[in-house]
Amino acid sequence: MWIRLAIGAVIALFSVFQYFTTSTVNPVTGEKQRIRITPQQEVAMGRQQAPQMAQEFGGPHQDPQAQGLVKAVGARLVNNSVAKKSGYPFSFTLLADPRTINAFALPGGPIFITAALLSRLKTEGQLAGVLGHEIGHVIGRHSAEHMAKSAMVSGMANAAILTGIDPTGGAIASGVAQMKNLSYGRADETESDEFGIEFMVQAGYDPRALIEVMKVLAAAGGGGRQPEIMSSHPNPLGRAEHIAEVIKKKYPNGVPAGLKP
Repeated sequence: MWIRLAIGAVIALFSVFQYFTTSTVNPVTGEKQRIRITPQQEVAMGRQQAPQMAQEFGGPHQDPQAQGLVKAVGARLVNNSVAKKSGYPFSFTLLADPRTINAFALPGGPIFITAALLSRLKTEGQLAGVLGHEIGHVIGRHSAEHMAKSAMVSGMANAAILTGIDPTGGAIASGVAQMKNLSYGRADETESDEFGIEFMVQAGYDPRALIEVMKVLAAAGGGGRQPEIMSSHPNPLGRAEHIAEVIKKKYPNGVPAGLKP
């Protein structure tokens, strides 16, 4: 019993030590982050995962005009923001899935949006809001942060199972780990919304279009169906309120004139 406790303690302490002693400064944001992989490794991971992820959503859409729009808006956002200096090889792909309302970014730059979500957007600015948000995830290195946190909490959960401290077979430790990761996910979404606002304005889009995106997501079933604390994403209407507050703070005299809606 004591041997198992000792081994478990070593595993737990090593997991925590490795997490808190591995850090890097994000060259774009200046933020100190707990990350264990390099940007080059992120790019390699994204490229490896991209084909499989695309196929899960029906593969690339065959409409060249719609595909071209997504690529053009994405390129406009990158070329007019700090994303261009990040070194990540961004790519933008419209997926054929007509039912799943989704957009996501893989580590290192691949960004996707489904046809189901695009069909619900009414303006180019709303598309820019979606893609700008996803660019924010890449710039913020959120996937890399999440992997480092997951490695730590997994090590602690395994230690609890080994020592027998958690008689439910790690369920308690795993549950705590899951809740912790969900809270980090919400923080990442908020930060990416703020990145999206900045990128939109720099590319000539009205940031208020991102508020309309949140209303689209809420109408599609994203708002109010479960307690926010149990969701990996903040409630869309709550996000809309925060976005409005950020825009008001950034532009107290009103958003710049001439921005594309």
